[in-house]
Amino acid sequence: MTEIKSVAVLGAGVMGAGIAAHLANAGIPVILMDLPQKGMGKKNALAKEAIERLKKSNPAALMSKDKAKLITPGNFDDDLEKVKDVDWVIEVVIERLDIKQDLYAKIEKLRGPKTIVSSNTSTIPSEKLTEGRSTDFKKHFMVTHFFNPPRYMRLLELVKGPETDPKIAEAVADFCDRKLGKDVVACHDTPGFIANRIGTYWLQTALLEAMDQDMTVEEVDKLFSRPMGIPKTGVFALMDLVGLDLMPLIGQSMKAALPASDPYVQNYAEPEIVTKMIADGYTGRKGKGGFYRLNKEGGKKVKEAVNLKTGDYAPATKKLNLPCLSVSKQGLDKMLSYGDRGGNYAWSVLSKVLCYAASLVPEIADNLYAVDQAMKTGYNWKYGPFELIDRLGAKWFAEKLASEGREVPDLVKQVGEGTFFRIENQKKQYFTLEGNYVDAPRREGVLLLGDLKLTTKPLSKNGSASLWDIGEGVVCLEFTSKQNSIDFDIIAIMEEAIELCEGPDYKALVIHNEGTNFSVGANIGLALFAANVAMWELIAQLVKKGQSVYQRLKHSNFPVVSAPTGMALGGGCEVLLHSNAVVAHAESYVGLVEVGVGLVPAWGGCKEMLRRWLSDKGRFGGSMVAVGKVFEIVGTAQVAKSANEALEMKYFEKDHTFITMNKDRLLADAKAKALEMVDGFEAPEKIEMSLPGGTAKVAMSMAVKGFVKAGKASPYDEEIAKRLAMILSGGDTDPTDKESEDYILGLERTAFMTLIRDPRTLARMESILVTGKPLRN
Repeated sequence: MTEIKSVAVLGAGVMGAGIAAHLANAGIPVILMDLPQKGMGKKNALAKEAIERLKKSNPAALMSKDKAKLITPGNFDDDLEKVKDVDWVIEVVIERLDIKQDLYAKIEKLRGPKTIVSSNTSTIPSEKLTEGRSTDFKKHFMVTHFFNPPRYMRLLELVKGPETDPKIAEAVADFCDRKLGKDVVACHDTPGFIANRIGTYWLQTALLEAMDQDMTVEEVDKLFSRPMGIPKTGVFALMDLVGLDLMPLIGQSMKAALPASDPYVQNYAEPEIVTKMIADGYTGRKGKGGFYRLNKEGGKKVKEAVNLKTGDYAPATKKLNLPCLSVSKQGLDKMLSYGDRGGNYAWSVLSKVLCYAASLVPEIADNLYAVDQAMKTGYNWKYGPFELIDRLGAKWFAEKLASEGREVPDLVKQVGEGTFFRIENQKKQYFTLEGNYVDAPRREGVLLLGDLKLTTKPLSKNGSASLWDIGEGVVCLEFTSKQNSIDFDIIAIMEEAIELCEGPDYKALVIHNEGTNFSVGANIGLALFAANVAMWELIAQLVKKGQSVYQRLKHSNFPVVSAPTGMALGGGCEVLLHSNAVVAHAESYVGLVEVGVGLVPAWGGCKEMLRRWLSDKGRFGGSMVAVGKVFEIVGTAQVAKSANEALEMKYFEKDHTFITMNKDRLLADAKAKALEMVDGFEAPEKIEMSLPGGTAKVAMSMAVKGFVKAGKASPYDEEIAKRLAMILSGGDTDPTDKESEDYILGLERTAFMTLIRDPRTLARMESILVTGKPLRN
């Protein structure tokens, strides 16, 4: 199979730079080129400026600022000939056919015999792009449509031309899957491909229907969010995020490319209010605001929403009168047929979108599974269009359409009283155009707990966790509590997992779940309840039990491999700190954040961070420098915003961490690592540490006192910092002595139990639970 080891990205705009950044995230050297600029030494200015913006972007495009070193700036005059030395050229220039064709003509003369060329276009057909090019060029050409921002959006739509070599296309798909973490969906060469064809039709329909039915932007976003499995940005906040000025450009392009009979064209309009908002600079978050804006009144930021009729802004309404939402948990069909204005609006929009999606197969893709995958990974819908029809009931959907005199899509008629997806022979299957069912595809090397659950029962289960046999003597510990917060039940299942793996039938443990977040930490709701009723002994028991079990995880006679994705905070981070190896999704956000709720890490987090920083052979200075670094990281609740940053902060250890770009491969990779470690595995021995003692404790406390005087920390921050300094310095230890792990764990317990009795800590905990925001008291 063709190997891709180097890439050239042509076009250093927002999208091109983002693609280059994500290639660099994967460790791939990239040449980023754009038009040459005038002036001495400024020919590469566009690319250089793009790289500088990447370093400062928020959300971060780079998983580590060091990754920018893999991006080399260039220009089309001096550097285009370098395409002969790369394996893949990605064109991301302006959406004009003549400019793209001219660039391809130049590339064809310079490219190597095996160089792959692709376009990031989403509007120009592949056949037009390659007009006039050779057979060999067409053989190596395809469309690879990334979604913005490339680092965070999983969807990559891949479009082969009629002469594209299938093996070359598969090589690109495999690279994008494994190296870039993409969900690669094969699309047909049609305008907008899959996700934007349906997604922008949805946004356009929702906007026009809202204006016709006098719905507010807040009401629309409330309806088209959680009840339908759509992100909380809904419709209007999503358009603000994308940019209002892009919507007419996409719409006009789609209108020009599609036949007049297409519903997209028939329903297309550009409301005057949107045109005026764009002209006035209200282009969304990148401008002065959009459908929502933040208005500063009396020093406070007030969120305001636009009136779709008048264009005036007013404070966004939080309490909405939408009775249909009261039945949304009983079923989506109940909400849509409720009969109030909200239910009627939601039905009018969703029914049109689902009908449109159903009418587009096989025009835009070979099967309906591809359509659902594209909407789920391109627009972050929890359910694709066909899964939504299943939730409504295809028969119910067809009958309601017919009762209104509307045409029922052929595919909906064909499935009849059945469903588009089903579980058969313990496998997920989807309905085909031929009227039968086939297994949902999985790329080689993908192992999902969701699939395993269809074929087996848990080894053990309680209200917060489960144990699964994932084959070859490996047990998987899955957290299932709300936000995967850690409580007594999870600690109990950990003990069960240890007992199983120490027995004759199992030899390794993987800790993994398929939730959005690995774990947000200890269940502070439970801790707050216990504190409010003075159940101090119960809290102390949970702290000590957690320490004991985490230590057993680390020092057992079998390998423990954790496989996180999303947030791993507080007690969740401490699980990773006590694992023998970590196979982390690249998008892992890791940190010891306990100070934010008025506490300190007490399940061994302080002890493990001390061990890692003190044992770093490359560090400068004595133990005081290492302890000071841990104090800085833990005391300011620093969170690594990627697995790479977690390595830099030593939440992950270089020799025991392996990064997986595609979260669907996380469990398989973790299992493989665990099995690899089994032969000759020896549990790490407990160590002793030399800590700086009283001098360090005073120095750290004085540093925080300075922040308090400057107004950068509160008086209670200072109190928490003193408790943390007591742990990290070793308390009253002598710097010439060595302290055991148990000694440091004892300091953790003492500090934790002191702080949790303080009303100011309880106020911080309550604030997080009630408002989701930290309290600085």
